[in-house]
Amino acid sequence: MNQSDIDYFRGLLASMLAEAQVKGDATLEELTDNNEVCADPADRATMESDRAFTLRIRDRERRLIKKIRQALDRIEDGSFGVCDECGEDIGVPRLKARPVTKLCINCKSRQEEDENLRGD
Repeated sequence: MNQSDIDYFRGLLASMLAEAQVKGDATLEELTDNNEVCADPADRATMESDRAFTLRIRDRERRLIKKIRQALDRIEDGSFGVCDECGEDIGVPRLKARPVTKLCINCKSRQEEDENLRGD
């Protein structure tokens, strides 16, 4: 991978990180600002369901932020774009589709096949 590709991915990951952090902050504000009291059990159930859904989304964003930071660290240490399993280069098209990936398409496909066989 050449320097312009690395610079591209560094910028892409930095913008993804900023966007994920803004969304996370907005989610936290939304959860803390919501002080509704519902007398109707159905309304309360709906509110709790919405809250649980929002928390699941926030958890996914938190995990994405962690993966983005790890990818930025791999850029800094020079291991970005190298498959963790086979050591081969990860293709630029795959990195553009999933910049936080640590596996090439062949290793990821093999991993997914194994998961399907095990029923994970």
